[in-house]
Amino acid sequence: MFFRLFPAPLLALLALLFSPLILAADATTEGVTGGKSVSMQRQSSEPEIDGLLDDAEWAQAEVVEDFHQMNPVEYGTPTQKTEVRVFYTNNALFVAARMYETDPSLIRANVMRQGQGLQNDDTFNLMIDPYFDRRSGYLFEINANGVRVEGIYQNVSGMDRNWTGIWQAKSRIDDQGWTTEIRIPFQTLSFDPANSEWGINFRRTVRRNNEEMGWVSRNRLINPSIAGNAVGMTGLQQGLGLDVVPYLVARQEKKFGATGLSENSIEPQLDVYYKVTPQLNAALTLNTDFSATDVDDRVVNLTRFSLFFPERRDFFIRDTDIFQFGRIGTGTVFGQEGNDAIPNAAQQNGRPFFSRNIGLSSNFTPVDINAGAKLSGRIGQWNVGSMIVNQDEDRLSGVDSRSVFVGRAALNVMQESQIGVIATSGDARSNNDNNLAGADFRYRNSRLPGGKVLESEVWYQQSDSALLKGDDSAYGFGISSPNSNGWRGGYNFKRIDNNFNPALGFVNQRGIEDHALDFGYRKFFTPGGSLRSVYGGFDSYRNANMNTGDVISETMQVRGNINNNANDVLNATLSRKREVLTRNFVIYRQSDGKRNIVIPPGDYEFTQTSVGVTTAGQREWSGRIGITQGDYYNGENLQASLNVAWQPRPGYNLQAGYSENSIELPQGNFIVRQWSFTSLINFTADLTWTNRLQYDNVSEGLGINSRLYWVPQAGREAYLVLNWGLVDLDKDNTFASTNNDLTIKYNYTFRF
Repeated sequence: MFFRLFPAPLLALLALLFSPLILAADATTEGVTGGKSVSMQRQSSEPEIDGLLDDAEWAQAEVVEDFHQMNPVEYGTPTQKTEVRVFYTNNALFVAARMYETDPSLIRANVMRQGQGLQNDDTFNLMIDPYFDRRSGYLFEINANGVRVEGIYQNVSGMDRNWTGIWQAKSRIDDQGWTTEIRIPFQTLSFDPANSEWGINFRRTVRRNNEEMGWVSRNRLINPSIAGNAVGMTGLQQGLGLDVVPYLVARQEKKFGATGLSENSIEPQLDVYYKVTPQLNAALTLNTDFSATDVDDRVVNLTRFSLFFPERRDFFIRDTDIFQFGRIGTGTVFGQEGNDAIPNAAQQNGRPFFSRNIGLSSNFTPVDINAGAKLSGRIGQWNVGSMIVNQDEDRLSGVDSRSVFVGRAALNVMQESQIGVIATSGDARSNNDNNLAGADFRYRNSRLPGGKVLESEVWYQQSDSALLKGDDSAYGFGISSPNSNGWRGGYNFKRIDNNFNPALGFVNQRGIEDHALDFGYRKFFTPGGSLRSVYGGFDSYRNANMNTGDVISETMQVRGNINNNANDVLNATLSRKREVLTRNFVIYRQSDGKRNIVIPPGDYEFTQTSVGVTTAGQREWSGRIGITQGDYYNGENLQASLNVAWQPRPGYNLQAGYSENSIELPQGNFIVRQWSFTSLINFTADLTWTNRLQYDNVSEGLGINSRLYWVPQAGREAYLVLNWGLVDLDKDNTFASTNNDLTIKYNYTFRF
């Protein structure tokens, strides 16, 4: 249909023709910082981090108070005053902020669990770019309860919130509003000691009216490419740069049924982190255990292709930005303004390195990791990363103990762009040899007139597998303008050859060409009314056979959403879909194996309509309801979902979710139901108890995860984790236990 008018070679030629314009724009745009800078003073003593701003050091610190609105009116006058004070010692960066509030009783401070998202609370954010390269950086966020959340920028437009670092912070509420004190040790950061100038920025959110205030912003955004300057950062020290983190893990595991196996174990684990230079980090993990990692959301797959689940393990997440390649999986999504027609797994398809392949067998059961080593960071203008991991043997699948390797290097060019290479070696799931090499170029310019942004990328990979020869490459390119205000849009192309096989990467389809095109417009309203913004756009995605050009999947949709000033959202989508089946598609398998529903080969086109309402999460009661209705292959489909959250008081949160997917086909009817329940109880800001139950009627499995989490201070953690699996195979509402495990884990960071 649409994409047939623009074949890939023509689009590639257009990209090359426009490249001189892109490069010219990079050289002729306005400044990034808006001329704002803060002179950093070095002091010899440190204040006590208690949330009070009565220490003498703060009286001598530089003050930043020229904040402006980002939302609802960019560069408008804030309704509340904010003062930030900054200085540094030889060992740490210090930031304090006073958030004035005319009515302190309106401060939203519901979250008390360390590391929990703060999207519904009043917050203060600190963004720093220690390399001053406008491409990378860290984000530190805190609320009025002193809850800390951090993240690392994978690229300018994408952030990994799973990254954790050691830093200290405290907050207090008083009759003038609330205050916070932050201490960030230089040992937690990577930086170039030759740079005396860092990128820095501040943002405050007042949640009751969803007002955002910033120091420097463009297009209502703050990121490493949009920041002020911290001048005078000299003489910074990191001690020995050594973190030694011993763990003690005690576990009891039991499998029910005929075998009735039970096993008890007490095992030590060791992680060592060492700064070879202030810019280069070395990491070593021995006898690694990931039992305290958050569980994945349960998903019933009703598509023909594999699903994608993100990495959650800390060893692999550290310096994750270094290993990002070609913006695959991160370059096409920009919040509400992304291309919603692309399935999540399709966005990730073709990743050369996906760390969740390590530590899992071919049938996705856990395999012990004996040891892992990583070297990552910066050397001059180069971003470099290498990782080698030794995985234990898997006797069930006959895979020997294996060592796998990944290496990545990227050179910073122009103002915000990179050119890089990647290589992997080894296969964690088989005894076969596997290698991969790839190269990418990522372009970004956030300094276009009117605060607009332009991004582009091109990449190429080739694999070398023992059993697959020839037709083993993958390549792609894209261009986008991911603006949050006004017009935005983008186009992406991806080709995955039939034999492309990155054993350490992620591929859920081969022999395909993907096209994705989207554009839209967001209008912000002036204050005074009830509406904040309106968005309307067009999304499209076409997945075709690379050899014949025949369509496999195709989606074209128009959608829109309306946001009010309280942050309630109404959204609606009209989609036209096409699915071409060349063989039988088993869409439903009963858990007892007695019934399968199969859609036969054919060319299916159908239309669906979706409507959803999401209420603002800062309220005591909040949630989302969504309905999708329409045709489905040669039948009909009705989907309904309801999620409800209740926050009776700060530190207490109960959430329940239910979804029902009713499908009627000539071959048979079925209903997929999923339930979930989550309770979160904070005894203090350092002690949390969470419980999560998940069930679906396809597997008839009930999963229970209960976790007691204690964080006496950053870098010291204790977990008590119970996982219990049950199943109801005969569908009589009587569940039988299949497995359980109880784990106690404690770690203590010794910093030298």
